[in-house]
Amino acid sequence: MIKTGNLKKVYRTDEVETTALNNVNLEIEAGEFVSVMGPSGCGKSTLLNILGLLDNPSDGTYEFNGNEVAKLSERQRAQFRKGNIGFVFQSFNLIDELTVYENVELPLLYLGTSTAERKERVEAALERTSIIHRKDHFPQQLSGGQQQRVAVARAVVASPKLILADEPTGNLDSTNGEEVMKLLTELNEAGTTIVMVTHSPADAEYSHRIIHLFDGHVVTENYMAKKYAHTPQAPD
Repeated sequence: MIKTGNLKKVYRTDEVETTALNNVNLEIEAGEFVSVMGPSGCGKSTLLNILGLLDNPSDGTYEFNGNEVAKLSERQRAQFRKGNIGFVFQSFNLIDELTVYENVELPLLYLGTSTAERKERVEAALERTSIIHRKDHFPQQLSGGQQQRVAVARAVVASPKLILADEPTGNLDSTNGEEVMKLLTELNEAGTTIVMVTHSPADAEYSHRIIHLFDGHVVTENYMAKKYAHTPQAPD
């Protein structure tokens, strides 16, 4: 699904040049659950932003399902994200003025989905994430764990091929964090590819593979044999 070649990202100001990613080469298969780990400032979020087409690399190639997407314009990136990529953020990023139902419905409005299909999909996503009983509540009326469930429902409502999760349990206590990780695991086992940035070794244990970044480089990759049975191409 994902293939990068010598991916680089350099941020420049008048006085300083910072290399956030340096010659990153990755391959991620459809159906994988991959964790990206490393110290703060190593390039994890930059990598996630590029994989999610929120930003372009400074150099290198990025193929998504065989399509070269590294140099797309902002408008083209936004169009490509629709229906292909869902996001789950540490800070939930829900819209306070919208109800739970309306927050989850939003991606389908952008896709131009019919009213009847929107209702069916939103209710299915809320059922799947066990939050449908709160569909008429506003985000500020929910606990952190409930808000993250809404965020996951919003991420999956358009049936994306890929979910990118940036520290999805970072603002949650251990119990709610574990529930969110189980939910992501269920989505992965149903066929959704997941790439997750995390500082938590416990959360990374849920994935099939852990990619370690340091100073913008991939330094190691570890396969989690006990989890890899879920994927179609487990290593020998």
